Amino acid sequence: MESSARRDRDADGRARNARPRDGLGRPLPYGADGVARQPEGVTRSPEETLREAQRLLDAGMPFHAHEVFEDAWKSGPTQEEALWRGLAQLAVGLTHAARGNARGAASLLERGTASLARYTGQGEVPTYGLDLPELTLWARELTDRLPDRMDAAAEAPRLTR
Repeated sequence: MESSARRDRDADGRARNARPRDGLGRPLPYGADGVARQPEGVTRSPEETLREAQRLLDAGMPFHAHEVFEDAWKSGPTQEEALWRGLAQLAVGLTHAARGNARGAASLLERGTASLARYTGQGEVPTYGLDLPELTLWARELTDRLPDRMDAAAEAPRLTR
């Protein structure tokens, strides 16, 4: 590779891979048809975040749902950071399971459930109708079925009650 090769950059000059991506976030060759990326840095209400993430999960795009959760954890109140980060980790865990990466899936599903465990039974922090015990059960059952490759849409969890 030529040392003068230029890296893809976004409008602010940050390194940003401009290669198209598939529905699981894997890079495709330049010029290939890919799935539109989620815009970064979008501030949504918690309810909008959950609706958009659920739509993406149901469409078999957990990598994209993770980006929605990431926006929430970066823009939301500090006391909710681990909640949104945990949801993002579950989405990336499903991404790895669908890609066939059992080790990465198990690790992220475990970290995600640990993050969410902080909020189970915590009345002072809103959880926006999330069914945290059911999400934890979903993650554990998914982990138990690894290393089977998963269909992301078929395995998508229900986020809320």
